[in-house]
Amino acid sequence: MRTARAFACTTLTLTDLAEKPVWGYAGRTLSGAVTSPQGTSWLRVVSERPDKAHGKLWDGPKTAQELLPPAIPRPALHQVHDWQAVGWAYRAELYQHTDAAVISRSPVLEHDPDLPEAWWTELRAALDSLAQASTERIAVREEYIRRAVPEHTGCDVGEIQWATAHGDFHWSNLGGPDLTILDWEGWGSAPVAFDAAQLYLYSLHTPATAAHVRQTFAHVLGTPAARVAELTVCAQVLQAADRTPFYRELAGPVKEYLDATYERTR
Repeated sequence: MRTARAFACTTLTLTDLAEKPVWGYAGRTLSGAVTSPQGTSWLRVVSERPDKAHGKLWDGPKTAQELLPPAIPRPALHQVHDWQAVGWAYRAELYQHTDAAVISRSPVLEHDPDLPEAWWTELRAALDSLAQASTERIAVREEYIRRAVPEHTGCDVGEIQWATAHGDFHWSNLGGPDLTILDWEGWGSAPVAFDAAQLYLYSLHTPATAAHVRQTFAHVLGTPAARVAELTVCAQVLQAADRTPFYRELAGPVKEYLDATYERTR
């Protein structure tokens, strides 16, 4: 990945500014600041086996730049460059640089962030705008929901209402104090209120922030349609708790929330 990043800098005429570039999950991505013809920018290099270098995750950032409303606050994607080497496919994505800092290094929030009320207002407006965007992309598949929710939560699914979602809406993909939404790989259709439900459940370690999330998104989380979204996020957490540390941390609070909120049918 370091060699791939150096190759991308040479090919795109960039100067690498990152002394300690940021690794993504399982070393799949490597990101950091660079200088470019646009000034200071952000270079993200993605790796994948060639037979998997296509589809939803691979093309998510590119299609988000092309199709989503510009009012949704996110770094603009300036350039994409693909190549293959030594049995791997690589994609270099050159983004607008942002001064926003991620709210949490872990997807699960451990400390209440000090965010201005305007940040919360803009967050609600961004998700409302995103929910109305038209797409054929799928963030969460119905087949998965109808299998995983009963298996891991003991609840029936029922009717599903759909909206467009970010799909990975947690605290390490949000920046502040000026709102910035990062990592658009997995966006697409999901149950109504999916992003709000994910942010709420990933805040359970911090009751004050969880309550703020609940208040900000009461217009969607307070509707019957949000039930499927909450149960789906709970199922995702519980399914992966034995292999992913931050899910393991969240499993206990999620089980408590399930017991307090939903009647199990099995």
